[in-house]
Amino acid sequence: MRPWPNSFERDGDGVAWLGGVATTDLAERFGTPLYAYDEATLIATATRFTAALASTYPRGRVVYAAKAFFSTEIVRLLGALGLGLDVSSGGELYAGLRAGMAPSRISVHGNAKTPAELREALDAGVGLVVVDNLPELEALAALAGARDMSQRVLLRLNPGIDVHTHEKIKTGVLRSKFGLPISTGDAARAVDLAIRSPGIALAGYHAHLGSQLFDMGALAAGVEALVAFAAAMRDEYGIERPLDVLSPGGGFGIPYRVNDPDLDVEAWVGAIATAVRQSCEGHGLELPELVIEPGRAIVGPAGIALYRVGPTKHIPDVARYVAVDGGMADNIRPTLYGAEYEVAVTNRRPTGDPVGQTVVGKFCESGDILVKLAMVPSIASGDLLAFAAAGAYTLSMASNYNLAPRPAVVLVGGGEARLIRRRETYEDMLRLDIEA
Repeated sequence: MRPWPNSFERDGDGVAWLGGVATTDLAERFGTPLYAYDEATLIATATRFTAALASTYPRGRVVYAAKAFFSTEIVRLLGALGLGLDVSSGGELYAGLRAGMAPSRISVHGNAKTPAELREALDAGVGLVVVDNLPELEALAALAGARDMSQRVLLRLNPGIDVHTHEKIKTGVLRSKFGLPISTGDAARAVDLAIRSPGIALAGYHAHLGSQLFDMGALAAGVEALVAFAAAMRDEYGIERPLDVLSPGGGFGIPYRVNDPDLDVEAWVGAIATAVRQSCEGHGLELPELVIEPGRAIVGPAGIALYRVGPTKHIPDVARYVAVDGGMADNIRPTLYGAEYEVAVTNRRPTGDPVGQTVVGKFCESGDILVKLAMVPSIASGDLLAFAAAGAYTLSMASNYNLAPRPAVVLVGGGEARLIRRRETYEDMLRLDIEA
């Protein structure tokens, strides 16, 4: 059923079901647009990551990258499965703590953390702060020193490694806004500052090359760059334990279309573990704790988006437009960086030959196009349309453009659907307005 969730299937009438619940029932009960997560897929994928790491490496942790999609209920579920949490803002930190995640299992990321966010991390007692640049390191050292405490940090390095993914989701190239470049000497200067700062405990190094990665060799090269740098810093400064924690990030690619490569969790984790072992052996370093950070890989395949089809428009020899009741406000990915999706009519068995149709949203932008050319049997007004692999970077980047309420979210499993985020109301969207 790639790229659909594990429990996605059709009955004898052609109606698609998720988690033992008909999508038609989901739409009738909760309305559309609706985002539905398959609990079985979430559990299975998260468990595959933790099991793969435990079986291939002696000391490792899996942390969920909350930026992919934050839901209190889903974070609680993942926490119960043994995952930690990677947050990228004060808001995500607040939400993670509210969801019950232990502070020691939280890592704080971000390339432009504010002083307030650094204070919030210190107040919470988070396990790791991933430092992105020299000014941030100086600020954190001062804040921690003033409290007479020592904060464990990872330095986020920029190894200058290009990867084959969209330009807007490359993060390990030299020109990226993220990380301390190794080649410019900034990374070494950060090490020097860290080991001289009483408020800083340098635990190790982090890198993130980009998202939607399918090249395991690139990630192995990233690991080698981090380990080689740690060895060089050992030799330069005589650091007794130069690498206690190593994180090569996440970014594991998932299938969005039927012909996309599948996500081989075991192969990815095995390749990373092998790279760490070989690199550490080659540079004479003890094996560090290995931290991997899947986000999209866990929630992406588990989620589907459900839309109700509205008007259709056929312009002969030009285009067939199919408009739905959502669009770029709840899923900006196609507009932002050309993301593609597999779509399916779920309220009936599609009939007829596939025909090219452009699925568009309801928002007042010509760029509000969800799928440029969906080759599927004819879609009609009133149909229920599902998007596969819609669980990541959709609602987490959603907006209220045109004052559209953000959709509801349900968690589906065992024949039951639970509302885990209600649909916004018009009143919700105005609650921050101050009226004279």
